Amino acid sequence: MRIAYIAAGAGGMYCGTCIHDNTLAAALIRKGHEVALMPTYTPMRTDEENVSTGKVFYGALNVYLHAKSSIFRRTPRVLDWLLDRPGLLKLVSKLGSTTDPKDLGWMALDVLKGEEGHQHKELERLVAWLRDDYKPDVVHVTNSMLLGLCKRLRQEVGVPVVVALQGEDLFIDDLPEPFHTTVVAEMRRRAADADLFISPSRYYADHMARVLDVPADKIAVVPIGIRLEGHGREPEPRADDSVTLGYLARIAPEKGLHLLVDAFIRLAALPECASLRLRIAGYLGARDVAYKDECLAKLQQAGVADRVDFVGEVDLEGKLAFLRSIDILSVPTVYHESKGIFVLEALADGVPVVQPRHGSFPEVIEATGGGVLVEPGSTDGLVEGIRRLVVDPDERRALGRHGQQAVRERFTDDANAEALLAVYRGLG
Repeated sequence: MRIAYIAAGAGGMYCGTCIHDNTLAAALIRKGHEVALMPTYTPMRTDEENVSTGKVFYGALNVYLHAKSSIFRRTPRVLDWLLDRPGLLKLVSKLGSTTDPKDLGWMALDVLKGEEGHQHKELERLVAWLRDDYKPDVVHVTNSMLLGLCKRLRQEVGVPVVVALQGEDLFIDDLPEPFHTTVVAEMRRRAADADLFISPSRYYADHMARVLDVPADKIAVVPIGIRLEGHGREPEPRADDSVTLGYLARIAPEKGLHLLVDAFIRLAALPECASLRLRIAGYLGARDVAYKDECLAKLQQAGVADRVDFVGEVDLEGKLAFLRSIDILSVPTVYHESKGIFVLEALADGVPVVQPRHGSFPEVIEATGGGVLVEPGSTDGLVEGIRRLVVDPDERRALGRHGQQAVRERFTDDANAEALLAVYRGLG
């Protein structure tokens, strides 16, 4: 099967959706299928081998200029080509590009308008390449913020178009008015242009069915999977009997690091948690530096900073080493997470999790048996859930073993690829 997979770059940061798209495309390729993984906006940054093409469609500079000036909507292709060079787009990303919804409502709406918006030249270039050069059997679009592409793709390429649902509600909910209302209205108008939507969880399928105003049977649930290579090695040797709590996610308020910091401060004061340590790792964007500093200052003021390691951003080897260094993982997100890749990654190394009882987490914990669910937004709940695993090493290890076995059996990239291929074949 020949698959055109339209992804989205995230401005130079490690992005869970980018990593998932790349992992899934690589699994499909290993199974003998031809996949063109095509980034939009900026080149993709992943922590595994990058299998995306060298082509960037809807390059961030061109999208900005086409929206702001009618002159650039009529410029020759050679100028657009120059502005789409991956090296230039990477440089622009490093110099201050943003994925903050408060700054990008105008662009989201413009792209959603598709052939009716200012990006029609970019759209027609993508359509022409797929129709005349690549000629796919199916087109897979990474998220519903790109629904504006679907009508022309179906008209001109003449193959089914599936649209993944991957946490875009966090972006949508943060859009200021009037963009929030107009973007949702445009998404609902354009939802009919997709043949099928794909969700990583039942929770998110039901949620996005309401957002997009589509029937539930137009959304297929395809659980995500991770690549297991490198996972499952022996944990790092401990010099003492300490227990290490870990946080592995983007450093941002919506991911709930402040809640974990508050819980750790309280846990550190308990006699039974006297040996508990905290390790923090994840991408830090410029807009969240002050937030990170506030979290670290709170730990300093509480007198527990010497029991905390701030690791920062990690590549693949760093992530694997981090997971081997912790005993419990908790990322107490404030928003309702659609995927929770970090949960599967922790479980793949036998590390149990403590997560809020919302979003996709209840489904993942039920399916894997690898963790404890607590009341969302509750420091009391986090304290008790983490304490429970600190004081009971037998339960901690049992949950880790159950989770690890489940991930290896049902939540691999190969399983994800097979389930997706079944959906593709059902579209014929």
